[in-house]
Amino acid sequence: MKEIEFIINAEKLERLKRILDSHGKTGVTIDFVMGYGHQRGLKQVYTREENPGINLLPKVSVRSVVADETVDPLIDDVVEQLGSASFGDGKIFVRDVANAIRIRTNERGDSAL
Repeated sequence: MKEIEFIINAEKLERLKRILDSHGKTGVTIDFVMGYGHQRGLKQVYTREENPGINLLPKVSVRSVVADETVDPLIDDVVEQLGSASFGDGKIFVRDVANAIRIRTNERGDSAL
């Protein structure tokens, strides 16, 4: 099992949810976060100020745990459908998950997803 975290712009959230649904994922955790990447939150705006500072940009963090065989097709669809080849498209992080337990039924592993 893998946990996939998508850090995206809020306006892409509904499209990401549709992609996850198309891959059979019904469980997600969504957090509204602030952050910056390589550009330090700066947009491509020219200014006379030498040090405009760091601007935190609003983003959405979407996490879901999926079976191993789902990871690559899911990521391919997200990159294809949400990517615009411009700064700020976001990031995807993939982490190993040792186990999952459904508290209500004590199911474990993939069946708990």
